[in-house]
Amino acid sequence: MEEDDIYTKDGTVDYKGNPANKKTTGTWRACPYIIGNEGCERLAYYGMSTNLVLYFKHQLNQHSATASKNNQNWGGTCYITPLIGAFLADSYLGRYWTIACFSIIYIIGMTLLAMSASVDGMKPFCYSKDNCNPTDRQSTITFLALYLIALGTGGIKPCVSSYGADQFDDTDEREKIHKSSFFNWFYFSINIGALIAASVLVWVQTNVSWGWGFGIPAIAMAIAVGFFFAGTRLYRNQIPGGSPLTRLCQVLVASIRKYNVAVPADKSLLYEKADAESNIKGSRKIDHTDDLSFFDKAAVETQTDQLKGINPWRLCTVTQVEELKAIIRLLPIWASGIIFAAVYSQMSSLFTLQGERMDTRVAHSNFHIPPASLSIFDTLSVIFWVPIYDRIIVPTTRKFTGQKNGLTQLQRMGIGLFISIFAMVAAAILEQERLKIVKKHNYYDVKEMPLTIFWQVPQYFLIGCAEVFTFIGQLEFFYEQAPDAMRSFCSALSLTTVAAGSYLSSLLVTIVTSITAKDGKLGWIPDNLNHGHIDYFFWLLAGLSVANFGVFIGIAKWYTYKTAVGTVPLNQKEAK
Repeated sequence: MEEDDIYTKDGTVDYKGNPANKKTTGTWRACPYIIGNEGCERLAYYGMSTNLVLYFKHQLNQHSATASKNNQNWGGTCYITPLIGAFLADSYLGRYWTIACFSIIYIIGMTLLAMSASVDGMKPFCYSKDNCNPTDRQSTITFLALYLIALGTGGIKPCVSSYGADQFDDTDEREKIHKSSFFNWFYFSINIGALIAASVLVWVQTNVSWGWGFGIPAIAMAIAVGFFFAGTRLYRNQIPGGSPLTRLCQVLVASIRKYNVAVPADKSLLYEKADAESNIKGSRKIDHTDDLSFFDKAAVETQTDQLKGINPWRLCTVTQVEELKAIIRLLPIWASGIIFAAVYSQMSSLFTLQGERMDTRVAHSNFHIPPASLSIFDTLSVIFWVPIYDRIIVPTTRKFTGQKNGLTQLQRMGIGLFISIFAMVAAAILEQERLKIVKKHNYYDVKEMPLTIFWQVPQYFLIGCAEVFTFIGQLEFFYEQAPDAMRSFCSALSLTTVAAGSYLSSLLVTIVTSITAKDGKLGWIPDNLNHGHIDYFFWLLAGLSVANFGVFIGIAKWYTYKTAVGTVPLNQKEAK
Protein backbone atom coordinates (compact mmCIF):
# COMPACT_ATOMS: atom_id res chain seq x y z
CA MET A 1 0.00 0.00 0.00
CA GLU A 2 2.78 2.44 0.86
CA GLU A 3 4.34 1.82 -2.56
CA ASP A 4 0.98 2.44 -4.25
CA ASP A 5 0.62 5.75 -2.41
CA ILE A 6 3.57 7.26 -4.26
CA TYR A 7 1.70 6.90 -7.58
CA THR A 8 -1.31 8.84 -8.82
CA LYS A 9 -4.61 6.96 -8.90
CA ASP A 10 -6.34 8.96 -11.62
CA GLY A 11 -4.69 7.03 -14.45
CA THR A 12 -1.94 9.52 -15.34
CA VAL A 13 1.45 8.33 -16.58
CA ASP A 14 4.85 9.99 -16.96
CA TYR A 15 6.60 10.80 -20.24
CA LYS A 16 7.83 7.19 -20.50
CA GLY A 17 4.32 5.76 -20.11
CA ASN A 18 4.89 4.51 -16.54
CA PRO A 19 2.50 5.28 -13.65
CA ALA A 20 3.13 8.89 -12.59
CA ASN A 21 5.17 9.27 -9.39
CA LYS A 22 3.68 11.96 -7.15
CA LYS A 23 7.09 12.98 -5.82
CA THR A 24 8.73 13.64 -9.18
CA THR A 25 5.91 14.68 -11.53
CA GLY A 26 2.99 17.06 -11.72
CA THR A 27 1.58 19.64 -9.26
CA TRP A 28 3.22 23.06 -9.09
CA ARG A 29 6.60 21.67 -10.18
CA ALA A 30 5.18 21.09 -13.70
CA CYS A 31 2.63 23.90 -13.93
CA PRO A 32 5.09 26.82 -14.38
CA TYR A 33 6.03 25.43 -17.80
CA ILE A 34 2.38 25.13 -18.80
CA ILE A 35 1.53 28.58 -17.45
CA GLY A 36 4.62 30.08 -19.15
CA ASN A 37 3.60 28.43 -22.43
CA GLU A 38 0.08 29.84 -22.12
CA GLY A 39 1.29 33.35 -21.29
CA CYS A 40 3.54 33.50 -24.37
CA GLU A 41 0.94 31.88 -26.64
CA ARG A 42 -1.70 34.38 -25.52
CA LEU A 43 0.76 37.24 -26.08
CA ALA A 44 1.16 35.93 -29.63
CA TYR A 45 -2.58 35.50 -30.18
CA TYR A 46 -3.72 38.81 -28.73
CA GLY A 47 -0.73 40.56 -30.24
CA MET A 48 -2.06 39.85 -33.72
CA SER A 49 -5.82 39.83 -32.98
CA THR A 50 -6.44 42.83 -30.70
CA ASN A 51 -5.97 45.38 -33.48
CA LEU A 52 -7.11 43.11 -36.32
CA VAL A 53 -10.37 44.94 -37.03
CA LEU A 54 -8.38 48.10 -37.85
CA TYR A 55 -6.00 46.09 -40.06
CA PHE A 56 -9.02 44.89 -42.02
CA LYS A 57 -10.42 48.41 -42.26
CA HIS A 58 -7.29 50.37 -43.14
CA GLN A 59 -4.87 47.87 -44.73
CA LEU A 60 -7.40 45.61 -46.49
CA ASN A 61 -9.71 48.56 -47.28
CA GLN A 62 -12.89 47.06 -45.76
CA HIS A 63 -15.99 48.94 -44.58
CA SER A 64 -16.66 49.12 -40.80
CA ALA A 65 -19.48 46.55 -40.83
CA THR A 66 -17.49 44.19 -43.10
CA ALA A 67 -14.35 44.51 -40.99
CA SER A 68 -16.36 43.86 -37.83
CA LYS A 69 -18.04 40.77 -39.33
CA ASN A 70 -14.77 39.35 -40.71
CA ASN A 71 -13.13 39.90 -37.35
CA GLN A 72 -16.02 38.21 -35.52
CA ASN A 73 -16.13 35.28 -37.97
CA TRP A 74 -12.40 34.66 -37.69
CA GLY A 75 -12.54 34.95 -33.90
CA GLY A 76 -15.45 32.53 -33.87
CA THR A 77 -13.50 30.02 -35.94
CA CYS A 78 -10.65 30.19 -33.41
CA TYR A 79 -13.09 28.87 -30.84
CA ILE A 80 -14.76 26.24 -33.05
CA THR A 81 -11.51 24.51 -34.10
CA PRO A 82 -10.85 23.42 -30.48
CA LEU A 83 -13.32 20.61 -31.18
CA ILE A 84 -10.78 19.16 -33.64
CA GLY A 85 -7.92 19.31 -31.15
CA ALA A 86 -10.09 17.93 -28.36
CA PHE A 87 -11.23 14.95 -30.43
CA LEU A 88 -7.65 14.02 -31.36
CA ALA A 89 -6.40 14.52 -27.79
CA ASP A 90 -9.11 12.44 -26.11
CA SER A 91 -9.22 9.74 -28.78
CA TYR A 92 -5.74 9.12 -30.16
CA LEU A 93 -2.85 11.52 -29.54
CA GLY A 94 -3.23 12.56 -25.92
CA ARG A 95 -2.94 16.19 -24.85
CA TYR A 96 0.87 16.38 -25.00
CA TRP A 97 1.24 15.38 -28.65
CA THR A 98 -1.84 17.32 -29.73
CA ILE A 99 -0.32 20.51 -28.30
CA ALA A 100 3.02 19.71 -29.95
CA CYS A 101 1.56 19.03 -33.43
CA PHE A 102 -0.82 21.98 -33.61
CA SER A 103 1.85 24.36 -32.30
CA ILE A 104 3.76 23.76 -35.56
CA ILE A 105 0.69 24.75 -37.62
CA TYR A 106 0.31 27.80 -35.38
CA ILE A 107 3.89 28.97 -36.00
CA ILE A 108 3.52 28.49 -39.78
CA GLY A 109 0.38 30.66 -39.76
CA MET A 110 2.01 33.37 -37.64
CA THR A 111 5.06 33.45 -39.91
CA LEU A 112 2.92 33.72 -43.06
CA LEU A 113 0.87 36.55 -41.50
CA ALA A 114 4.04 38.48 -40.64
CA MET A 115 5.26 38.01 -44.22
CA SER A 116 1.90 39.15 -45.64
CA ALA A 117 2.34 42.46 -43.82
CA SER A 118 6.04 43.03 -44.55
CA VAL A 119 7.23 41.36 -47.77
CA ASP A 120 6.88 43.38 -50.98
CA GLY A 121 4.35 41.78 -53.29
CA MET A 122 2.61 40.07 -50.38
CA LYS A 123 1.70 43.20 -48.42
CA PRO A 124 -0.99 45.65 -49.68
CA PHE A 125 0.15 48.71 -51.64
CA CYS A 126 -0.68 51.85 -49.63
CA TYR A 127 -1.01 55.40 -50.99
CA SER A 128 -0.78 56.67 -47.41
CA LYS A 129 -0.78 55.11 -43.93
CA ASP A 130 -4.52 54.30 -43.86
CA ASN A 131 -5.29 54.29 -47.59
CA CYS A 132 -4.40 50.92 -49.10
CA ASN A 133 -5.45 48.96 -52.16
CA PRO A 134 -4.81 45.21 -51.65
CA THR A 135 -5.09 42.76 -54.53
CA ASP A 136 -7.28 39.67 -54.24
CA ARG A 137 -4.12 37.56 -53.98
CA GLN A 138 -2.79 39.64 -51.09
CA SER A 139 -6.09 39.43 -49.21
CA THR A 140 -6.19 35.67 -49.81
CA ILE A 141 -2.71 35.22 -48.33
CA THR A 142 -3.73 37.23 -45.26
CA PHE A 143 -6.85 35.16 -44.67
CA LEU A 144 -4.99 31.89 -45.35
CA ALA A 145 -2.51 32.84 -42.63
CA LEU A 146 -5.29 33.83 -40.24
CA TYR A 147 -7.18 30.57 -40.68
CA LEU A 148 -3.98 28.52 -40.25
CA ILE A 149 -3.60 30.38 -36.95
CA ALA A 150 -7.23 29.59 -36.15
CA LEU A 151 -6.53 25.88 -36.72
CA GLY A 152 -3.32 25.98 -34.69
CA THR A 153 -4.69 27.87 -31.71
CA GLY A 154 -7.85 25.78 -31.80
CA GLY A 155 -5.86 22.58 -31.71
CA ILE A 156 -3.98 23.49 -28.54
CA LYS A 157 -6.55 25.68 -26.78
CA PRO A 158 -8.74 22.92 -25.25
CA CYS A 159 -5.70 20.89 -24.24
CA VAL A 160 -3.54 23.37 -22.33
CA SER A 161 -5.91 24.20 -19.45
CA SER A 162 -6.94 20.54 -19.14
CA TYR A 163 -3.29 19.46 -19.31
CA GLY A 164 -2.47 21.80 -16.44
CA ALA A 165 -5.36 20.43 -14.39
CA ASP A 166 -4.15 16.88 -15.15
CA GLN A 167 -1.07 17.68 -13.05
CA PHE A 168 -3.21 17.42 -9.89
CA ASP A 169 -4.50 13.97 -8.84
CA ASP A 170 -8.30 14.01 -8.50
CA THR A 171 -8.16 11.21 -5.94
CA ASP A 172 -5.77 13.10 -3.63
CA GLU A 173 -7.60 15.78 -1.63
CA ARG A 174 -4.35 17.62 -0.87
CA GLU A 175 -3.61 18.00 -4.59
CA LYS A 176 -7.22 18.52 -5.67
CA ILE A 177 -7.63 21.65 -3.53
CA HIS A 178 -4.86 23.33 -5.57
CA LYS A 179 -6.62 22.67 -8.89
CA SER A 180 -9.07 25.56 -8.49
CA SER A 181 -6.17 27.86 -7.71
CA PHE A 182 -4.40 26.62 -10.86
CA PHE A 183 -7.30 27.77 -13.05
CA ASN A 184 -7.14 31.24 -11.46
CA TRP A 185 -3.40 31.63 -12.11
CA PHE A 186 -3.67 30.03 -15.53
CA TYR A 187 -6.13 32.76 -16.51
CA PHE A 188 -3.86 35.32 -14.83
CA SER A 189 -1.03 34.28 -17.19
CA ILE A 190 -3.36 34.68 -20.17
CA ASN A 191 -3.90 38.29 -19.21
CA ILE A 192 -0.23 39.03 -18.60
CA GLY A 193 0.27 38.07 -22.25
CA ALA A 194 -2.76 40.12 -23.27
CA LEU A 195 -1.45 43.11 -21.28
CA ILE A 196 1.81 43.20 -23.23
CA ALA A 197 -0.09 42.66 -26.49
CA ALA A 198 -2.60 45.46 -25.89
CA SER A 199 0.03 47.95 -24.79
CA VAL A 200 3.33 47.30 -26.55
CA LEU A 201 2.31 45.37 -29.68
CA VAL A 202 -0.69 47.52 -30.58
CA TRP A 203 1.56 50.58 -30.29
CA VAL A 204 4.13 48.90 -32.57
CA GLN A 205 1.43 48.12 -35.16
CA THR A 206 0.12 51.69 -35.06
CA ASN A 207 3.39 53.61 -34.88
CA VAL A 208 6.12 51.35 -36.32
CA SER A 209 4.76 48.83 -38.83
CA TRP A 210 2.35 45.95 -39.20
CA GLY A 211 5.28 43.75 -40.21
CA TRP A 212 6.93 44.15 -36.82
CA GLY A 213 3.52 44.14 -35.16
CA PHE A 214 2.84 40.65 -36.52
CA GLY A 215 6.47 39.44 -36.45
CA ILE A 216 6.93 39.84 -32.69
CA PRO A 217 3.89 37.62 -31.94
CA ALA A 218 5.42 34.94 -34.19
CA ILE A 219 8.59 35.05 -32.08
CA ALA A 220 6.50 34.89 -28.90
CA MET A 221 4.81 31.73 -30.18
CA ALA A 222 8.18 30.10 -30.78
CA ILE A 223 9.14 30.91 -27.17
CA ALA A 224 5.83 29.41 -26.00
CA VAL A 225 6.68 26.12 -27.70
CA GLY A 226 10.11 26.14 -26.04
CA PHE A 227 8.49 26.61 -22.62
CA PHE A 228 6.20 23.66 -23.24
CA PHE A 229 8.86 21.15 -24.31
CA ALA A 230 11.15 22.19 -21.43
CA GLY A 231 8.78 20.62 -18.89
CA THR A 232 8.33 17.28 -20.68
CA ARG A 233 9.97 15.13 -17.96
CA LEU A 234 7.77 16.63 -15.24
CA TYR A 235 4.35 16.23 -16.86
CA ARG A 236 1.61 13.77 -15.97
CA ASN A 237 -0.28 12.51 -19.00
CA GLN A 238 -3.78 11.09 -19.28
CA ILE A 239 -4.02 8.06 -21.56
CA PRO A 240 -6.35 8.62 -24.57
CA GLY A 241 -9.60 6.78 -23.91
CA GLY A 242 -10.66 6.06 -27.49
CA SER A 243 -13.24 8.00 -29.45
CA PRO A 244 -15.68 9.71 -27.06
CA LEU A 245 -18.09 10.33 -29.93
CA THR A 246 -18.26 6.58 -30.63
CA ARG A 247 -19.12 5.87 -26.99
CA LEU A 248 -21.83 8.54 -26.98
CA CYS A 249 -23.31 7.16 -30.20
CA GLN A 250 -23.29 3.64 -28.75
CA VAL A 251 -25.43 4.79 -25.81
CA LEU A 252 -27.85 6.60 -28.14
CA VAL A 253 -28.21 3.57 -30.43
CA ALA A 254 -28.54 1.08 -27.56
CA SER A 255 -31.19 3.26 -25.86
CA ILE A 256 -33.26 3.49 -29.04
CA ARG A 257 -32.92 -0.25 -29.75
CA LYS A 258 -34.24 -0.94 -26.24
CA TYR A 259 -37.02 1.64 -26.43
CA ASN A 260 -39.61 -0.84 -25.11
CA VAL A 261 -37.38 -2.30 -22.37
CA ALA A 262 -38.28 -1.28 -18.81
CA VAL A 263 -35.57 0.12 -16.54
CA PRO A 264 -35.45 -1.85 -13.25
CA ALA A 265 -36.37 -0.02 -10.04
CA ASP A 266 -33.17 -1.37 -8.47
CA LYS A 267 -30.48 0.55 -10.38
CA SER A 268 -27.77 -1.79 -9.08
CA LEU A 269 -29.08 -4.28 -11.67
CA LEU A 270 -27.89 -2.04 -14.51
CA TYR A 271 -24.84 -3.31 -16.36
CA GLU A 272 -21.44 -2.27 -15.01
CA LYS A 273 -18.08 -3.92 -14.50
CA ALA A 274 -18.01 -5.73 -11.16
CA ASP A 275 -14.64 -4.44 -9.95
CA ALA A 276 -13.63 -0.88 -9.07
CA GLU A 277 -12.15 -0.16 -12.50
CA SER A 278 -13.99 1.33 -15.47
CA ASN A 279 -13.83 -0.41 -18.85
CA ILE A 280 -13.04 2.98 -20.43
CA LYS A 281 -9.30 3.49 -20.70
CA GLY A 282 -8.02 6.30 -18.45
CA SER A 283 -11.38 6.80 -16.72
CA ARG A 284 -12.93 6.12 -13.33
CA LYS A 285 -16.47 4.85 -12.91
CA ILE A 286 -19.29 7.38 -12.54
CA ASP A 287 -22.15 6.90 -10.08
CA HIS A 288 -25.63 6.40 -11.52
CA THR A 289 -27.96 9.43 -11.51
CA ASP A 290 -31.75 9.33 -11.69
CA ASP A 291 -32.43 12.05 -14.26
CA LEU A 292 -32.45 11.48 -18.05
CA SER A 293 -33.56 7.92 -17.24
CA PHE A 294 -34.38 7.07 -20.89
CA PHE A 295 -30.68 6.48 -21.51
CA ASP A 296 -30.53 3.96 -18.65
CA LYS A 297 -32.17 1.53 -21.10
CA ALA A 298 -28.75 1.18 -22.75
CA ALA A 299 -27.43 -0.42 -19.53
CA VAL A 300 -30.31 -2.91 -19.11
CA GLU A 301 -28.96 -6.43 -19.72
CA THR A 302 -31.59 -8.45 -21.58
CA GLN A 303 -31.80 -12.16 -22.33
CA THR A 304 -30.60 -11.43 -25.87
CA ASP A 305 -27.44 -9.82 -24.48
CA GLN A 306 -26.80 -12.90 -22.33
CA LEU A 307 -27.32 -15.32 -25.21
CA LYS A 308 -25.46 -13.45 -27.98
CA GLY A 309 -22.74 -11.90 -25.85
CA ILE A 310 -21.95 -8.26 -25.17
CA ASN A 311 -22.38 -5.94 -28.17
CA PRO A 312 -21.36 -2.33 -27.34
CA TRP A 313 -24.09 -1.08 -29.69
CA ARG A 314 -26.72 -2.95 -27.65
CA LEU A 315 -25.35 -2.91 -24.09
CA CYS A 316 -23.38 -0.12 -22.44
CA THR A 317 -22.02 0.28 -18.91
CA VAL A 318 -23.53 2.71 -16.40
CA THR A 319 -20.36 4.81 -16.66
CA GLN A 320 -20.77 5.07 -20.43
CA VAL A 321 -24.43 6.11 -19.99
CA GLU A 322 -23.43 8.68 -17.38
CA GLU A 323 -20.87 10.13 -19.82
CA LEU A 324 -23.70 10.96 -22.21
CA LYS A 325 -25.87 12.32 -19.38
CA ALA A 326 -22.99 14.54 -18.24
CA ILE A 327 -22.63 16.04 -21.73
CA ILE A 328 -26.40 16.64 -22.03
CA ARG A 329 -26.45 18.38 -18.62
CA LEU A 330 -23.61 20.64 -19.73
CA LEU A 331 -25.40 21.87 -22.86
CA PRO A 332 -27.80 24.35 -21.15
CA ILE A 333 -24.87 25.77 -19.15
CA TRP A 334 -22.93 25.99 -22.42
CA ALA A 335 -25.79 27.84 -24.13
CA SER A 336 -26.04 30.37 -21.30
CA GLY A 337 -22.45 31.46 -22.01
CA ILE A 338 -23.14 32.52 -25.60
CA ILE A 339 -24.64 35.94 -24.80
CA PHE A 340 -21.76 36.68 -22.43
CA ALA A 341 -19.30 35.76 -25.19
CA ALA A 342 -21.11 38.14 -27.57
CA VAL A 343 -20.63 40.92 -25.00
CA TYR A 344 -16.96 39.96 -24.61
CA SER A 345 -16.39 40.06 -28.38
CA GLN A 346 -17.33 43.75 -28.55
CA MET A 347 -13.91 44.67 -27.15
CA SER A 348 -12.21 43.64 -30.38
CA SER A 349 -14.83 45.15 -32.69
CA LEU A 350 -17.32 47.90 -31.83
CA PHE A 351 -15.47 49.13 -28.72
CA THR A 352 -12.41 49.67 -30.94
CA LEU A 353 -14.43 51.46 -33.63
CA GLN A 354 -16.12 53.58 -30.94
CA GLY A 355 -12.73 54.56 -29.48
CA GLU A 356 -11.47 55.54 -32.93
CA ARG A 357 -14.05 58.38 -32.92
CA MET A 358 -12.90 59.80 -29.57
CA ASP A 359 -9.96 61.91 -28.39
CA THR A 360 -7.09 59.43 -28.21
CA ARG A 361 -4.56 61.84 -26.68
CA VAL A 362 -3.09 61.04 -23.27
CA ALA A 363 -3.59 64.02 -20.89
CA HIS A 364 -3.81 66.55 -23.78
CA SER A 365 -0.28 65.63 -24.90
CA ASN A 366 0.84 64.77 -28.41
CA PHE A 367 0.95 61.07 -27.51
CA HIS A 368 -2.02 59.19 -28.94
CA ILE A 369 -3.12 55.83 -27.54
CA PRO A 370 -4.32 53.34 -30.18
CA PRO A 371 -8.04 52.58 -29.64
CA ALA A 372 -7.37 48.83 -29.44
CA SER A 373 -4.97 49.47 -26.54
CA LEU A 374 -7.91 50.34 -24.31
CA SER A 375 -8.37 46.58 -23.92
CA ILE A 376 -5.42 46.90 -21.55
CA PHE A 377 -7.96 47.96 -18.92
CA ASP A 378 -9.83 44.70 -19.39
CA THR A 379 -6.53 42.92 -18.82
CA LEU A 380 -5.63 45.06 -15.80
CA SER A 381 -9.06 44.33 -14.38
CA VAL A 382 -8.45 40.58 -14.65
CA ILE A 383 -4.96 40.92 -13.16
CA PHE A 384 -6.50 42.95 -10.30
CA TRP A 385 -9.42 40.61 -9.60
CA VAL A 386 -7.73 37.18 -9.89
CA PRO A 387 -5.55 37.50 -6.75
CA ILE A 388 -8.40 39.22 -4.89
CA TYR A 389 -10.72 36.37 -5.76
CA ASP A 390 -8.15 33.68 -4.95
CA ARG A 391 -6.81 35.20 -1.71
CA ILE A 392 -9.74 37.22 -0.31
CA ILE A 393 -13.11 36.29 -1.82
CA VAL A 394 -12.61 32.50 -1.61
CA PRO A 395 -11.50 32.39 2.07
CA THR A 396 -14.20 34.90 3.07
CA THR A 397 -17.11 33.19 1.31
CA ARG A 398 -15.87 29.77 2.47
CA LYS A 399 -16.76 30.78 6.04
CA PHE A 400 -20.39 31.37 5.05
CA THR A 401 -20.99 28.70 2.40
CA GLY A 402 -18.92 25.79 3.69
CA GLN A 403 -17.68 25.24 0.11
CA LYS A 404 -13.94 24.53 -0.11
CA ASN A 405 -13.74 26.95 -3.07
CA GLY A 406 -15.98 29.58 -1.46
CA LEU A 407 -18.56 29.68 -4.23
CA THR A 408 -19.76 26.85 -6.41
CA GLN A 409 -18.64 27.13 -10.02
CA LEU A 410 -22.20 27.92 -11.14
CA GLN A 411 -22.56 30.67 -8.52
CA ARG A 412 -19.28 32.14 -9.73
CA MET A 413 -20.42 32.08 -13.35
CA GLY A 414 -23.76 33.69 -12.47
CA ILE A 415 -22.07 36.64 -10.76
CA GLY A 416 -20.03 37.25 -13.93
CA LEU A 417 -23.14 37.16 -16.12
CA PHE A 418 -24.77 39.76 -13.86
CA ILE A 419 -21.74 42.09 -14.00
CA SER A 420 -21.61 41.87 -17.81
CA ILE A 421 -25.01 43.58 -18.03
CA PHE A 422 -23.50 46.75 -16.58
CA ALA A 423 -20.61 46.66 -19.08
CA MET A 424 -23.09 47.00 -21.95
CA VAL A 425 -25.06 49.67 -20.09
CA ALA A 426 -21.85 51.67 -19.59
CA ALA A 427 -20.94 51.36 -23.30
CA ALA A 428 -24.44 52.43 -24.39
CA ILE A 429 -24.51 55.47 -22.07
CA LEU A 430 -21.06 56.57 -23.24
CA GLU A 431 -22.11 56.36 -26.89
CA GLN A 432 -25.26 58.36 -26.16
CA GLU A 433 -23.16 61.10 -24.58
CA ARG A 434 -20.70 61.02 -27.48
CA LEU A 435 -23.50 61.42 -30.02
CA LYS A 436 -24.95 64.34 -28.02
CA ILE A 437 -21.63 66.16 -28.41
CA VAL A 438 -21.59 65.32 -32.13
CA LYS A 439 -25.07 66.78 -32.58
CA LYS A 440 -24.50 69.83 -30.38
CA HIS A 441 -21.26 70.92 -32.08
CA ASN A 442 -21.96 69.52 -35.57
CA TYR A 443 -18.98 67.16 -35.34
CA TYR A 444 -20.44 64.68 -37.85
CA ASP A 445 -17.39 64.75 -40.10
CA VAL A 446 -14.80 65.12 -37.33
CA LYS A 447 -12.84 61.92 -36.74
CA GLU A 448 -11.69 62.67 -33.19
CA MET A 449 -13.88 64.82 -30.96
CA PRO A 450 -13.15 66.44 -27.57
CA LEU A 451 -14.30 63.45 -25.51
CA THR A 452 -11.41 61.45 -24.10
CA ILE A 453 -11.18 57.79 -25.00
CA PHE A 454 -10.55 57.02 -21.33
CA TRP A 455 -14.30 57.24 -20.75
CA GLN A 456 -14.25 53.72 -22.21
CA VAL A 457 -12.33 52.42 -19.19
CA PRO A 458 -15.44 51.47 -17.12
CA GLN A 459 -16.87 49.20 -19.84
CA TYR A 460 -13.53 47.43 -20.31
CA PHE A 461 -12.96 47.12 -16.55
CA LEU A 462 -16.43 45.65 -15.99
CA ILE A 463 -15.92 43.02 -18.69
CA GLY A 464 -12.58 42.09 -17.10
CA CYS A 465 -14.26 41.66 -13.73
CA ALA A 466 -17.01 39.55 -15.31
CA GLU A 467 -14.38 37.37 -17.01
CA VAL A 468 -12.79 36.43 -13.68
CA PHE A 469 -16.12 35.08 -12.50
CA THR A 470 -17.64 33.66 -15.69
CA PHE A 471 -14.77 32.47 -17.90
CA ILE A 472 -12.59 31.03 -15.12
CA GLY A 473 -15.62 29.48 -13.44
CA GLN A 474 -16.61 28.00 -16.79
CA LEU A 475 -13.12 26.57 -17.42
CA GLU A 476 -13.10 24.86 -14.02
CA PHE A 477 -16.74 23.74 -14.24
CA PHE A 478 -16.40 22.05 -17.63
CA TYR A 479 -13.19 20.29 -16.55
CA GLU A 480 -14.62 19.08 -13.22
CA GLN A 481 -17.96 17.94 -14.64
CA ALA A 482 -16.45 16.26 -17.69
CA PRO A 483 -16.05 12.48 -17.70
CA ASP A 484 -12.37 11.60 -17.14
CA ALA A 485 -11.81 10.46 -20.73
CA MET A 486 -13.61 13.46 -22.29
CA ARG A 487 -11.96 16.42 -20.59
CA SER A 488 -10.36 17.92 -23.68
CA PHE A 489 -13.69 17.59 -25.48
CA CYS A 490 -15.56 19.36 -22.67
CA SER A 491 -12.90 22.08 -22.44
CA ALA A 492 -13.37 22.58 -26.19
CA LEU A 493 -17.12 22.66 -25.65
CA SER A 494 -16.73 25.48 -23.13
CA LEU A 495 -14.54 27.40 -25.60
CA THR A 496 -17.11 27.09 -28.37
CA THR A 497 -19.32 29.49 -26.39
CA VAL A 498 -16.81 32.17 -27.44
CA ALA A 499 -17.19 31.05 -31.06
CA ALA A 500 -20.97 31.03 -30.80
CA GLY A 501 -20.86 34.46 -29.17
CA SER A 502 -18.70 35.86 -31.97
CA TYR A 503 -20.98 34.36 -34.63
CA LEU A 504 -24.04 35.67 -32.77
CA SER A 505 -22.53 39.15 -32.66
CA SER A 506 -21.72 38.93 -36.38
CA LEU A 507 -25.27 37.75 -37.10
CA LEU A 508 -26.75 40.57 -35.02
CA VAL A 509 -24.61 43.10 -36.92
CA THR A 510 -25.84 41.63 -40.22
CA ILE A 511 -29.50 41.67 -39.15
CA VAL A 512 -29.30 45.15 -37.64
CA THR A 513 -27.52 46.53 -40.72
CA SER A 514 -30.03 44.96 -43.14
CA ILE A 515 -33.00 46.33 -41.15
CA THR A 516 -31.71 49.80 -40.26
CA ALA A 517 -29.87 50.62 -43.51
CA LYS A 518 -32.89 50.31 -45.81
CA ASP A 519 -34.06 52.98 -48.25
CA GLY A 520 -30.76 54.83 -48.32
CA LYS A 521 -30.49 55.17 -44.54
CA LEU A 522 -27.05 54.83 -42.96
CA GLY A 523 -28.26 52.48 -40.22
CA TRP A 524 -26.92 51.84 -36.73
CA ILE A 525 -23.36 50.88 -37.80
CA PRO A 526 -22.21 53.05 -40.76
CA ASP A 527 -18.57 53.65 -41.69
CA ASN A 528 -18.77 57.02 -39.93
CA LEU A 529 -20.17 56.16 -36.50
CA ASN A 530 -21.01 59.83 -35.93
CA HIS A 531 -23.99 59.23 -38.24
CA GLY A 532 -24.91 55.93 -36.57
CA HIS A 533 -26.38 54.55 -33.36
CA ILE A 534 -24.21 51.77 -31.96
CA ASP A 535 -25.65 52.76 -28.58
CA TYR A 536 -28.84 51.01 -29.71
CA PHE A 537 -26.78 47.90 -30.46
CA PHE A 538 -25.23 48.02 -26.98
CA TRP A 539 -28.70 48.39 -25.41
CA LEU A 540 -29.81 45.35 -27.43
CA LEU A 541 -26.95 43.30 -25.95
CA ALA A 542 -27.74 44.60 -22.46
CA GLY A 543 -31.34 43.44 -22.82
CA LEU A 544 -30.26 40.02 -24.09
CA SER A 545 -27.84 39.76 -21.13
CA VAL A 546 -30.65 40.43 -18.63
CA ALA A 547 -32.80 37.71 -20.19
CA ASN A 548 -29.84 35.32 -20.30
CA PHE A 549 -29.09 35.88 -16.60
CA GLY A 550 -32.66 34.99 -15.68
CA VAL A 551 -32.51 31.79 -17.72
CA PHE A 552 -29.14 30.86 -16.18
CA ILE A 553 -30.54 31.02 -12.65
CA GLY A 554 -33.18 28.44 -13.58
CA ILE A 555 -30.62 26.19 -15.30
CA ALA A 556 -28.23 26.32 -12.32
CA LYS A 557 -30.98 25.22 -9.91
CA TRP A 558 -31.77 22.25 -12.17
CA TYR A 559 -28.19 21.01 -12.64
CA THR A 560 -27.09 17.67 -11.12
CA TYR A 561 -23.36 17.37 -10.33
CA LYS A 562 -21.32 14.35 -11.46
CA THR A 563 -19.75 11.98 -8.90
CA ALA A 564 -16.81 9.79 -9.93
CA VAL A 565 -15.93 6.66 -7.95
CA GLY A 566 -13.17 4.06 -7.97
CA THR A 567 -9.65 4.40 -9.33
CA VAL A 568 -7.78 3.86 -12.56
CA PRO A 569 -5.40 0.86 -12.42
CA LEU A 570 -1.69 1.53 -11.99
CA ASN A 571 -0.55 -1.08 -14.48
CA GLN A 572 -1.54 0.91 -17.56
CA LYS A 573 1.70 1.61 -19.41
CA GLU A 574 0.74 3.25 -22.64
CA ALA A 575 2.62 6.14 -24.11
CA LYS A 576 1.12 9.52 -24.13
